[in-house]
Amino acid sequence: MGKDNESIHEFDVNLICEYFLGLKRQGPGSPEVTVKALSFIEGLSKDSNIVDIGCGTGGQTMVIAQNAPGRIIGVDLFSTFVEKLNENAKALGLQDRVEGIIGSMDNLPFNDEEFDVIWCEGAIYNIGFERGLMEWRRFLKKGGYIAVTEASWFTEERPEEIEKFWQDAYPGIDTIANKVAQMQKTGYVPVAVFTLPESCWIDNFYVPQIKLQEEFLKRNEGNDAAARFVEYQRYEAELYHKYKEYYGYAFYIGRKI
Repeated sequence: MGKDNESIHEFDVNLICEYFLGLKRQGPGSPEVTVKALSFIEGLSKDSNIVDIGCGTGGQTMVIAQNAPGRIIGVDLFSTFVEKLNENAKALGLQDRVEGIIGSMDNLPFNDEEFDVIWCEGAIYNIGFERGLMEWRRFLKKGGYIAVTEASWFTEERPEEIEKFWQDAYPGIDTIANKVAQMQKTGYVPVAVFTLPESCWIDNFYVPQIKLQEEFLKRNEGNDAAARFVEYQRYEAELYHKYKEYYGYAFYIGRKI
């Protein structure tokens, strides 16, 4: 796949959902990174309320529940992801504290100042970093925390191939300094920022896709869109290996003023 091929936005969302349902996490991350982000959040108790927006099948949601007190709601647009999350919670004996619900991050069914923590790993790009921070802020109690991962540039300049790929996939990508400025602008005190290690991308995201891709192609034999989507995912992985010093995910943790 070359630089002139389609972007991820041109694929059917149901096809994308079917593909990522087979992964423990629908984006780069790790239990260790989730726990590290939790370490910057103070004052949680059994009465705390946490929401994980764009939770997927709940890979990080379960880690939060196993390492922090309180009640957790996971929200995702796709019913199959939510069903899987609830199955995972039950299997781990967490169903009394963890619940997945279907919902859209741009129309959340919550009350003002309902949550002590808003969490979002690898999903805020769907609404946009600054917009998400701004619109979700009202659901957070004063002094509450927001913790999100976001695609970020590590350098001020980068090669044209990777620049074009990300401008097509997510024009909101920006430098870490500019993301921190956006967090401050939208009413948060930045508490911590750290980049995710390469293992979150390679070992926990791209490598698990290799076997999944073969199974996905067998299930969708003769489906040209499925074949092109796998080609796109392989190209994305190839770009990461080639240009990983220029970009990645950063974890941004802020406290509502």
